[in-house]
Amino acid sequence: MMHNWIETVTGSLGQKKQYKLYRARIEALPEPYGTVAKAVQRYLMYYGGATDGETLLTMMGDSVDLWERAAEDGTAVRTIVGEDPVEFAETFAQAYSGKQWIDKERARLTKAIDDAERDRNDG
Repeated sequence: MMHNWIETVTGSLGQKKQYKLYRARIEALPEPYGTVAKAVQRYLMYYGGATDGETLLTMMGDSVDLWERAAEDGTAVRTIVGEDPVEFAETFAQAYSGKQWIDKERARLTKAIDDAERDRNDG
């Protein structure tokens, strides 16, 4: 019972552990892969806009896997990201269609208008 209450307040403890493992894997990458992976992860956190932890963790895990394989194979960073790293990161993020922050705002906007219309009709 206490465990569920804590997770309600702080979020999934399992997801936090998984996130820490992904961060440790990124930290363990050789250069330049570690630096690039961190930069891409940071951009994905802002651009991706995922609101559910599961989608975010899947995206992060796939990103770490990509950079680990690239480091293992010796694939050049530019071979992966191309000439436009922003386009690469945004295309990568689009593959993860979980809930996004904008979805909450869309629902909030629709509800506000529905409520205003209902109040006008009730008054």
